[in-house]
Amino acid sequence: MTTRQASAPAFRPAAAAKPVRWAADAVSALREGARVRLDYSAQSLWRVDRLIEEIRREGAPYAAVETVLRGLGAYAGEVVVRQTGAEWWTSGGEHWVRTPDGRLWDPVDEARRCFAGDGSLRLLCRDATSGGRH
Repeated sequence: MTTRQASAPAFRPAAAAKPVRWAADAVSALREGARVRLDYSAQSLWRVDRLIEEIRREGAPYAAVETVLRGLGAYAGEVVVRQTGAEWWTSGGEHWVRTPDGRLWDPVDEARRCFAGDGSLRLLCRDATSGGRH
């Protein structure tokens, strides 16, 4: 009998290519530039929410942080994918996560909402991994 790592699906649909890369780039950039280590755990999203809050408080213009926010949103999406077995979906250039219960989540937009002061990647992950339980 063979076992698979729960954290990395064996097959990734084509829709996952871009967000997986964006997430990996964000993890790498934060590790190298800010010495922040992200491990694709739900707990790491506390750190990501705080990081976005710090960027917002510093008054960075959206255009300057758009790519970072996209990467952090994709990172949160990857956390959900790895926790639930969800899949990335794409349409019209937008990327969503579809959890096994059929719900669609937009973690990239949630990162933008965090930057605007009205969102939380940690709470999105909590809700997405709850399977509809509240």
